Parts: sequence; structure tokens; C-alpha cells
Amino acid sequence: MNAPELWTKACEHLKSVLNDDVYSRWIENIKPSSIHENRFILHVDNDFCQTWLENNYQDVIVEALRAAGAPHDFSIRFDIQACDSPNAAASPRESVAAKPDPKQLPAAKRRHKPVSNGNGSPLNSNFTFENFVTGPSNSFAHAAALGVSQSPGRAYNPLFIYGQTGIGKTHLMQAVGHRVLQSPGMSVSYVSTETLLNEYIESLAKQTTMNFRNKYRNTDVLLVDDIQFLAGKERLQEEFFHTFNVLYDARKQIIMTSDLPPRELSGLEPRLVSRFEWGLVTEIESPDFETRLAILRYKQTLTKVGLRDDVLTFIADNIKSNVRSLEGALTRAVSFSSLNPQMPMTLEVLRNLLKDQLNDERQKDLSFDDIQRMVADYFDLRLTDMSSKRRPRSVAAPRQIAMFLCRKLTRSSLPEIANSFGKTHATVIHACKTIQDRIQVEEELRSSVREITRKLGRDPLAFQI
Repeated sequence: MNAPELWTKACEHLKSVLNDDVYSRWIENIKPSSIHENRFILHVDNDFCQTWLENNYQDVIVEALRAAGAPHDFSIRFDIQACDSPNAAASPRESVAAKPDPKQLPAAKRRHKPVSNGNGSPLNSNFTFENFVTGPSNSFAHAAALGVSQSPGRAYNPLFIYGQTGIGKTHLMQAVGHRVLQSPGMSVSYVSTETLLNEYIESLAKQTTMNFRNKYRNTDVLLVDDIQFLAGKERLQEEFFHTFNVLYDARKQIIMTSDLPPRELSGLEPRLVSRFEWGLVTEIESPDFETRLAILRYKQTLTKVGLRDDVLTFIADNIKSNVRSLEGALTRAVSFSSLNPQMPMTLEVLRNLLKDQLNDERQKDLSFDDIQRMVADYFDLRLTDMSSKRRPRSVAAPRQIAMFLCRKLTRSSLPEIANSFGKTHATVIHACKTIQDRIQVEEELRSSVREITRKLGRDPLAFQI
């Protein structure tokens, strides 16, 4: 079976699994390219579509290809090749203002696309406030983002949102962008730090740095994703420092996301860290059970497969790490039900279907007590030393290591970690920053921290230790 035939059959399955809106938005414009050594190459329109499909629909596409006759070890790769179809997703350079109103188009030609704003990368049309499920873990960050969208440049500038991967930071940041773009004449620029670096390097090579500066300084709202990747890039930090100042002085809004709060970011100039804290720093934590269940119920409305509530409850109760993992588990359950309509989705079937993911989740469930005991044993201390007021270096340094590992290896918030040690939020931040800086230059300390991490059953490299 050749690539076009296989893709046609796979699309029939995808249409039965995904609702019409999702299918037309993300699947319809994918073009089959070739099959080489059990890898199916699919062409997409731009890097935004590539990233979104890899993060959100890769599993369901692979399942559809297997249902169409592909072998079990089949894999896929998305390559960028813009097509000339009128349904192609908007290119990063396309201007929103130049687009006709979709309501004026014939129904057959309407398509949901990533929203482009003229500068930077396009915004994901799914990342709106309306699609953001709120709960105790993200309600404060949501309220802050909503406030910024109503008064950009005035309320909370800059807004710095941090938290682990896959919990909604980018969604919330882009929701601000969508809301701001509803106001006539307003402009928004969204860019990842990786893209920012690549564009800066290119501007140096082509001697077009002024164009680079103008691109991100002539905007009403600048959205920068994964700002932690500025670490160690001194020239880009210098450039961003001046861009920040220009925008801030002009009362333009700046929003950044990161995996850590500013004070815990190593390799950043102090003047940048200081500016990142000028406005509001807010954390999105891992969602609690009720929020996870609400997310699953909402996401299920985007499919054509109905799962029983006990199935959704099981997923919500067992997949706790982040929203992306939660959605991945739901995708697998939906795909299985669609491929096996005669087999009821029981909890036993679901456990077997998600067994690898469930094992990964169990490995993530380290407690503060686990970490404190391991550190105390390693340094031949008493467990009570981890929360005592004693300050000799022989106790203080291991205690800082324990705080650092609690931050790295658990999904807990800073206040929760601080409470477990009987310390303040600021003490934990200082400890994490101190150990992060020291392991960069002290080989013996780095080896000790990595050894403790391994004893806890974790791969230190996977946690960037």
C-alpha cells in the first residue's frame, strides 16, 4: 500500500474519532509524502502545526495508520512543506488585518486556523480563555492573565508565569494574545526563546539586527515562551534587556513563561532577573483531581467517542503529572474504543491500555519524606536535622540539597516544600538557587546530588541535574 492510499484509509478512521472541527483544523491539510523503513513522512504547513501535531495528535494518528493496515512498529514524522491549498494554515508572516471576516465566507470555505498577528509565530486558535479549564492550581494565574488582557501594559507588567511542562502556561499566555487582538489596532507578538535565539543568530549573520529589534519592539504585547533558555546566552540576554526596557518604558505588555521562578533561574544576568520580578510572578501548579476530571470531560466533547464517567475518573485519579499526559491518556482510550467498538472499555481494559503510562506516573510519586530520609542517610544525619533550626554547614548544605531535590523531583509548590521543612518560601528559593549554581561549578557536589537522585530511583539527566 502506498502513502496516499494508506493516508486515505487512516483519515477515514480519524474522521470517526475526532469531531469535525478538530479534523478540519488539524488533520485535513496534512499531506502524505512517503514511507521509508516503516516511517511515514507527512507534510504540514509550518513549524507551529508540526509542534502542535507532535504534542497533541501523534498517538491518535499512529493508531489510525495501524487501523488502516500499517505494521505495529510503524512511526510517523512531520516535515514542513507549505502547500498551496486554500485551506492551508496561516503562515507566520500573514497579517490578521488582511484576512476577510470568516463569517462573510461561504460555509464550505471556513476553516479554523492558527491566528497570525504579523510578527512572530502564529497563536494557536485553541488557546483561548474560553477553552481554559480553571481550578485551584491555576485560578490565580488565570485571573492575572485575564486582568492583563483587559489592561495590557498597566496591570501586572511584566507577567511571569512559571510551572512544570505541560500544565497550561503557553495556553494562558496565548489566551491573553487572542483577547488583546479583539481590540482594533492592537498588535501581539508571540515567540519561543528558541526561535528568538535562531532569529537573532540569523540577524547577526545577515547584518539585519535592526530589523530583528524592530520586529519585537514595535508591538503592543510581547509573549515569550520558555524564557529559561536565555540562560548562558550573554549576547541575546543583552539584546533582550534593551528590548524589555523599550517596551516597558512605552507601557507595552510583556508576558513570559518559564519552568522556574526568576530567582531560581541560573545563568541569567541579575538585572534581567530583577526586571522579571517588577510585575507579577505567578505559578501554575499541577491540577488537582477535580480539575483533571473537568479537563477530561471538556476534551471528550471534542471527540465522537463517549467514555463512561468511571473511565474518566480512573484516568483523572491516576494521571497526575500534567495536562499533556492527561490528554495523551484520553487519546489512547478514545482511539482504542473507536478501533474496537465491540469491546467495552472496562477499567481492566483501561489499566492494560495505559500500563506503561501508569508505571511512569507511579515512579514520579516521591514524597518529601522519601527525599529527606535519603539525603539524611547519605550525609549521616538525623531526619529531624532536615527541619531543625540548626545552621552548621554540615547540616545546612544537605538541607539545601533536600529542598533542591524536592523542587526538582516532585510536583509540589514552593509553599508546600517550605512547610515540609518548617521554613519560609524565600528560604526554599534561596536553597534551590544556591545548589543549582554550585552544581554547575563543583564536581564533587554535582556527583553527590546525582548519586542521591539515582538512589531515589530517578535519572538525574532526565531532571537536568
